[in-house]
Amino acid sequence: MKRILLIVSVIILVALAGFFGFRKYTKSFSPESVAESSANGINVKVIYSRPNKKGRLIFGREQDNALLPYGKVWRTGANEATLVELEKDVYLGGKLVKAGTYSLYSVPGQSSWKIILNSETGQWGTEYNDGKDILSVEVSIRIRPSVQELFLIYFEEIPNGANMVLSWDQTEALVPFTNQ
Repeated sequence: MKRILLIVSVIILVALAGFFGFRKYTKSFSPESVAESSANGINVKVIYSRPNKKGRLIFGREQDNALLPYGKVWRTGANEATLVELEKDVYLGGKLVKAGTYSLYSVPGQSSWKIILNSETGQWGTEYNDGKDILSVEVSIRIRPSVQELFLIYFEEIPNGANMVLSWDQTEALVPFTNQ
């Protein structure tokens, strides 16, 4: 009986070591980052991982072998699903969002993006369950004059709030958080 318990304990320890080793290994390619804003009373914190362009076509048509084809759901980062923490109720694209923590997904498009907040958190980013979506809005994009090699999320102050900017390659999606 002691031998079986010892074997089971060793198997559990090896599995845990493998899990944490794999997690550390994947994060070395796409480092974890945090973006925050408290502009105009909008308190938003975003926890995400930053994939690298590495010479790939990032956004485009599926037949062109784009990493993120137009019209397909993306985890908006790498590794675990990107988290958006809202300290208080805000408006995202004119729609009310209650305070809380949500997973962020997006659907890149050629002239606009769909931004999705999902109530399921803690999952690997590719495990998307559309039945848990709490909000979906279309947002505008702009073209960068230079290439952004590492995916980056940052904030720009706007009247009554802040734009969360999703920047990668030569595309930036502008996600407006406002207090009215």
